[in-house]
Amino acid sequence: MGLITLYFYNADCIIKYDLSFNSYMKNTFSDNTQIQVVSTFSELVNTNFQANMNAICWYRNLLGDFKEIMAKLQLKENITEVSIEDILTLQLSEKGNLAREIILRDIQLLTDFGASPSLNLLKSYERDEELDFISTDVYSYHIDRSPIETDTFLCTYHGSASDILPHDQVEQKILIPEIREKLKKLHDGPETEFETFLEDNFFDLHYQSKPDTKPVNLGSGHLWRLAVDHPTQQALPCVHRAPTEKDGEYRLLLIC
Repeated sequence: MGLITLYFYNADCIIKYDLSFNSYMKNTFSDNTQIQVVSTFSELVNTNFQANMNAICWYRNLLGDFKEIMAKLQLKENITEVSIEDILTLQLSEKGNLAREIILRDIQLLTDFGASPSLNLLKSYERDEELDFISTDVYSYHIDRSPIETDTFLCTYHGSASDILPHDQVEQKILIPEIREKLKKLHDGPETEFETFLEDNFFDLHYQSKPDTKPVNLGSGHLWRLAVDHPTQQALPCVHRAPTEKDGEYRLLLIC
């Protein structure tokens, strides 16, 4: 185990980032053409997506006790947003305090970059069970879309992490014939308005994995930047899904 000190520069200040790491940590993503692995926050936010490369990973093996933080937070509803004040008031061990410092510094880095990070204690997301042939919840493979240029950032500090898949291993659900026919019956309107119907109900954002695919799990501790579908995007948006939570286990997730 060692200690690395990183410095991040912006127009207003220099942020000193002391980060405990495992000297023998193994990068498991370097051979994946969908993923670009970087070693600093600056590289994370300044590397450009291109073609099939639509996920950038600041690879880290964090050694703080994030489970302790999660255990001391109060779950108020299935998705509980945790404030900085909530984190600061916790009485923690040395390893728990290290985890807290890492979380706070991640929040500061993203905030200084111009993002709006949210730390969530998660039991589960809301399920979409309205239709039996297509789902539009986050447990379904999907892409994110925005009318303005933006990216999705996320880091799972504890609990199950999300999966991603490249576009050649998925199929857009609205293009699967049996699903498309059922959606046309559901629409029951002019053909010229069908595509708008699909977009308005977010059906076009969802994908089905092909047989024998091998999802990449994003793991714990790494800070990810995923490509979003927006008007100036030069790469394919990243297809991802939330994990199915394990019984009795919560997730501690930073996302924006």
